Amino acid sequence: MLTRSQRFIKRSFDIVFSSFGLLITLPIIIVAWLLASIETRSNGMFSQIRIGKNGKPFRIYKIKTMSASTDFMTTITTANDQRITRSGAFFRRTKIDELPQLWNVLKGDMSFVGPRPDVPGYADKLEGEDKIVLSVRPGITGPASLKYKNEETILAQVEDPKAYNDTVIWPDKVKVNKEYVQNWSFKKDLDCILKTFIQDRKSV
Repeated sequence: MLTRSQRFIKRSFDIVFSSFGLLITLPIIIVAWLLASIETRSNGMFSQIRIGKNGKPFRIYKIKTMSASTDFMTTITTANDQRITRSGAFFRRTKIDELPQLWNVLKGDMSFVGPRPDVPGYADKLEGEDKIVLSVRPGITGPASLKYKNEETILAQVEDPKAYNDTVIWPDKVKVNKEYVQNWSFKKDLDCILKTFIQDRKSV
């Protein structure tokens, strides 16, 4: 578990760089929101309840990448999912759909690096030592996110994506996230952000 000084360093970094990031990317967010609104014929920005630090629910913000009729309470999405719009495919590939989460970071709901926040029914059901995952703010990226960067492709290749996620991917993510919290360092957070940036650049 992070010490008080470690939490201060992590939060200070989040505040400074989320503020800077919002100023730089605001035009991109606005354009993406308009394009998503036009294609889905609805509000191109959507919010959803996710589980945050200490199991507290919060509302996450993203650019809409699926048709307006989609049930957004599911987090199981495959690479060939027919619900994804044309603009949404580009936003997901370039991670533009994640940019509004900079606001979540600035507010204190999230951090740049940490376990990805899930909908109710996953992290809030953790027990015993696994609950250490909830001792930190969820992140835009993290070690588990990097490990499963091709998660949607993996799920597209199995017969039952939800069952595979629940019995194989999710338990492994919990393991990876526990190791992240138990061995946290500021340098590892910076390395994770750098690897994410390099990964995203290659996907463009």
